[in-house]
Order: sequence, then C-alpha cells, then structure tokens
Amino acid sequence: MATWRCVRVLLTNPVFSVHKSHVPHRTLCHVAHRQCRSAFLVRNGSKWVSLCRYSTQKAEPEKPLGLADELLAAKVQPDQGKEKAEEGDPENEKEKNEKAKRLRSLTFISFGVMMTGMGGVLLWTWGAPSVDVEGKPIRDEFSDMPVVQQYVMRTWRAMNDMNKMIQEPSREKLLPEPLKEPYIQPPYTLVLELRDILVHPEWTYETGWRFKKRPGVEFLLHHCAPPLFEIVIYTNEQGFTAFPLIDHLDPNGYIWYRLFKDSTRYVNGKHIKDLNCLNRDLSKVICVDWDGEAVSSPRNQLKLKRWDGNMNDQSLLELAFMLRTIAESEVGDVREVIDYYRNFEDPLAAFRENQRQAQEQELIMKQRVEEERQSKSFTSSWASSFLKRR
Repeated sequence: MATWRCVRVLLTNPVFSVHKSHVPHRTLCHVAHRQCRSAFLVRNGSKWVSLCRYSTQKAEPEKPLGLADELLAAKVQPDQGKEKAEEGDPENEKEKNEKAKRLRSLTFISFGVMMTGMGGVLLWTWGAPSVDVEGKPIRDEFSDMPVVQQYVMRTWRAMNDMNKMIQEPSREKLLPEPLKEPYIQPPYTLVLELRDILVHPEWTYETGWRFKKRPGVEFLLHHCAPPLFEIVIYTNEQGFTAFPLIDHLDPNGYIWYRLFKDSTRYVNGKHIKDLNCLNRDLSKVICVDWDGEAVSSPRNQLKLKRWDGNMNDQSLLELAFMLRTIAESEVGDVREVIDYYRNFEDPLAAFRENQRQAQEQELIMKQRVEEERQSKSFTSSWASSFLKRR
C-alpha cells in the first residue's frame, strides 16, 4: 500500500523560500507529516510548511532533528522578525531616501564631469589651428582674436562643417559631365531606387536576412540600356550593402553610376534624393521610386507601387515597355508625360490601357484604309469594264 514520506532538503541559505504554487497540496503535506512525524520546514510566504512528496516506498522510521537543523530553524525565525521590524521603521525609510538622493546627485555630477571633459577634448582638438608640413600654425580668419575665442570659433566652424557633411550631398555634382563626341551620351537619364523597386529585404529562420530579386530586373535593364537611357542607381542604402547587390543584379554593366546614402540630402529626419545635383538636364531625367517624399523634384518622379516580395509581379516588364516607348518617341520634356500619369494611382495600368486603346484605334484605321482601297479598286474595275463594252 502506498504511503507518504518526507523529502529531506538541505537548506544552505536561511532566506530560502518556496512559492505557494510549488507546494500544490498543503493538506497532503500535513497528512504526510502526521504519517511519518518528520519533515523539514520550508518558507511559504509568511508561514512555514513541510515539503513532502507522494511515494510508493515504505515510510522511513522517525528520525530526530539534528543539531544543524535546530540551529537553522532558530536562526531563520529571528531574521524574519528583524526584516519585518526594519520595514516598518520610519528612521530606516528616511535613511534609504537620503541614500537614494545622494546616489542621484553623484550620478548627475559624474555625468556633468564626463560631458565637461568631452567638451574640453573637442575644444582642444577642433579649436587648434592648422599646421603646415613643418608644424608651424597656418593663419586663418580667427588668428587675430584672443586665444580662447580662437579655439571656440574654430570648434564652432568644425561643428557646422560636420553638420553640413551629414545633411548635404557629399559633392555638388553627383555625376560627371555628359560624354562628348566621339563617345555616345544617351539622351535620357533613368534613376532607379534599389529597395522595394529592384530588390526586397526578407528575413527567415533558415536564411536570416536576404534580398529577393524582383522578376523582370534583367529585362528592364536590357531594354533601357544605352543608347536609350543612362541608368543610375540612386538609393539611401549604405554603399557596403548596396554595392554587392548591384553587382549581382547587373553582371552586364548596364548600370553606369551608383549613388548611395552619402549622396542624399538630409531634410527633417529623412534622406531625400536631390535630382538637382545630378548634373543633368531635368527635362530628360526620369526617377522611378515608390516613396512620394523621397525625391526633391516630384515632376521627375514616376511613382510605382511598393514591391512586397511577390514573385508573380510583372510590373518591371510593363515599366520597360513604357520607358522604351518614351525614349523611342523622342519626347522633348519627360516631365509632361509624368505629369499626365501622376493623375493615376497606378501609372503602369494607365499606360497599359492607353496602349490597348491606341492599338484598337490603329486597327480601326487599318480597316478603314483597306475598305477604301477595296472600294476604289472595285470602282476602277467597273469603269474599265463599262468602257470596254462601249
């Protein structure tokens, strides 16, 4: 028959406690205590209960508590009373509050000393005058000022230069001058965003982060390559991330230039593509992007829907036909075409519908021309036969 026995637990820490949920059946614990008359006390909140388990073994004979057990129980109970007494002591609370205030004061003082030291280092580093090869100071516009003012003004100038470097493009002309004869300069410039136009970032447990290539990338680059378009990748991605992606997307070298985050303009917390810095005629520039606020010249932006990684997407194929049609039509100002398609939510769908209507009209015109030709041939044959009879 199954009986109860106590589980002896060696408590090495006087404040060891077991949550109530760890002793699910307190009644059974007391029953076990009555069965074997021996149990170690375990703290359960503010009470002490015996920790027992059900066993199919025979009950162990009663064992008296050892000296160590009696000392442990005698030590834990006074400590518990001492903790409760300290919690209710107002002097104790006041002392704790004073310690917290001192700690906060020391934290603020340490932070102030650290910031002061950093400011001093920057002032000494950025405020020092430039030196020549021989180590002699080079005169500047601040050389006639007092020494302290010189250092402050040079530091302020260095901070402005750094802020300018972060906010403005890395150079005034992002692209070189157009090619001269005997080289062929394409008449139009196609600016493409990389993320969510050509590739899409995706994370999985198996592969981690990776970039999916959009269907039709090779088709787009092949049909818009020189001599029709000068293709430029202009993205706010970092160069070390985007460069290998572009190499993988364009093994044939259709993409002439690559512009990254350092070539954008930082405005109101956002990186903007400044087309005015491209060193190209904006009447011949088409920028393809999904973000309507990412381009400085909205009239040059052909806004597409953001690609979400769907591998059945065919938008780049339609985009290639649209761009090729614009280039082969020798449009004088591409902004007029973009202004028209900006009125539609999906420019590619609007272009597809216009192409369908144009094909239908062309078919109707061909039918009319054929009917007129047949009518003229019938009339001429009837007239010739009538003259022969006479």
